Amino acid sequence: MKVLVAYMSKTGNTKKVAEAIYGEISQDKEIKRIEKVTDISPYDFFFLGFPMRQFGPDKKSRALIQKFCSSGKKMALFVTHGSPENGEELQKWLDAFRQAAAGGDMVGMFDCQGQMSGFVKFVLRMSRDPNHRRWAKLDNSQGKPDAPRLEKARAFSRETMLKVEKSGAVAAKR
Repeated sequence: MKVLVAYMSKTGNTKKVAEAIYGEISQDKEIKRIEKVTDISPYDFFFLGFPMRQFGPDKKSRALIQKFCSSGKKMALFVTHGSPENGEELQKWLDAFRQAAAGGDMVGMFDCQGQMSGFVKFVLRMSRDPNHRRWAKLDNSQGKPDAPRLEKARAFSRETMLKVEKSGAVAAKR
């Protein structure tokens, strides 16, 4: 089995998670920034990673998710965001990623908090929306993804690869 870990990262949060996932894969594997992926056909399975932007996937991320998911191959998503994992609004925002991947054969999805960029925090602080200003004030994302979150990403990788192998849909090559 050949596995691809492809990710989009501006601040480095999603890259850290991609590297954690990649490190746990024992099969033939590659890791690439998503804009460097021109052909998905050599891969039997892939992980796609994105940062949350504008409370879900931005237009470019949504288009890439839909493009890769139309390949008919099994895949998994991972998402980084500035919101705490128990945030009330978070599940609605993550659902937008699931909807973008609805055309694919998604085996699993992982998300974790990453450090909010200074620019995003500034925009939230200056927003007219009182919720946005509150989120900026309560931001606890400094230093994330931290060691426990990266360990959860590694566990997600191991569990996902076991699911794929057990499904028998993709023959494992070692």
